Amino acid sequence: MREPRHFPPEPDPDEANAQRQGADGPRPGTDGGSVEPLRLPPLFARRQAPWLLVEVDGSPAGHGGLVWALREAARREATVLAVTVLDDAPEHPLGAARPASATSHAAALDRLEARVLRAIAETGVHGRSRTAVLERPVFEALTAAASGADLVIVGAASKTLLRPAVARPPFRRLPRGA
Repeated sequence: MREPRHFPPEPDPDEANAQRQGADGPRPGTDGGSVEPLRLPPLFARRQAPWLLVEVDGSPAGHGGLVWALREAARREATVLAVTVLDDAPEHPLGAARPASATSHAAALDRLEARVLRAIAETGVHGRSRTAVLERPVFEALTAAASGADLVIVGAASKTLLRPAVARPPFRRLPRGA
């Protein structure tokens, strides 16, 4: 047979208060029986603010998409990530892709920022955009994820699987007593 567990007796509040005050009155920094405020860690939103990824390629359709995304970002309190995609350089004779040169990367970023500034002037939406130049394989992975493919993002601290949500069948309410 098991023995009952013994818990330590609860301290008497009057004894604890007397011990805290000591023989010569309250200790410095305490006012007798007051309770110090509880410090809580800051609360974070359950969902992060949305991002809108826009490919800006210099075409009128790309500009229209960027303008729409800036207006939508203002409505949703989101951030627009305007990207331009560097096309693959001719393949290396051994089959590996050649990285884009630093000058072509910088020139693409300058063109992208000029297009974003033009769209900001047109919409009046400030402070909601960022720019980036992506390599073609990175952009293809993101667009494949948007089209239904799984995408696993591996960071130093965690791994995250982005998978499209499965549509639930419509809910049918059964009559009472069925």
